[in-house]
Amino acid sequence: MGLPGKVYLVGAGPGAQDLITLRGATLLAQANIVLHDALVTGEMLELCPQAVKVSVGKRSGQRSMAQDAINEQLVAAARQYELVVRLKGGDPMLFGRADEELRALEAAGIDVEVVPGITTAVAAAAATKQPLTKRGIARSVAFFTSSTAPEHAASTVMPDSDTLVQYMGGREALITAERLLAQGRRPQTPVVVIENVSRADQNILRMTLADLAQGLAVAHGPVLVMVGEAMAQRPGHPDDDPVP
Repeated sequence: MGLPGKVYLVGAGPGAQDLITLRGATLLAQANIVLHDALVTGEMLELCPQAVKVSVGKRSGQRSMAQDAINEQLVAAARQYELVVRLKGGDPMLFGRADEELRALEAAGIDVEVVPGITTAVAAAAATKQPLTKRGIARSVAFFTSSTAPEHAASTVMPDSDTLVQYMGGREALITAERLLAQGRRPQTPVVVIENVSRADQNILRMTLADLAQGLAVAHGPVLVMVGEAMAQRPGHPDDDPVP
């Protein structure tokens, strides 16, 4: 048996096929095997018709493959194929469980490289034309999630930042809003909720923190919640339209 192949942890971006980086798309076109998240679109997988495709995704609220099993599959794939792509939604290094996969591959002596992707928060800001920072209003941004590893308790402390962006925020949005209100954020603080960022079924909702404290309807895709004064809709800002 020859030397093991190389693994690339590639960020797929928020979902739209043309928002993956050129480098990521090039690697997909060269890959022998692609192990991809559940939220990676079929359109994105069209970029690697030659590759063996394996779904190893973890999706909130649904049964999914344990991280240890994903790590084992990555190591096994690298021992069988020359070029392995682990395709992750958004950016691998932000809520992408990259640490576990990097450690497993490095422990097995397998060469690994990370290819960044557009993280969902930045794509959401672009889709809503709502900058996360704004002169005189917001000069700090915090990305957070309520999801944790099973052995760790969820934190009840909200980040102290002008703009807050909650990943995987659908089910936890009500609790987040209650905590922010309890910590002194004003009830009329602007909130933007975006589901399925950059995809054809993208949906944008504008509300206040008080509205968010009433909860959100059941979502049909990943939800991002952006909170802060920078989320105030600009005068003359057109109504949000679906992604064409």
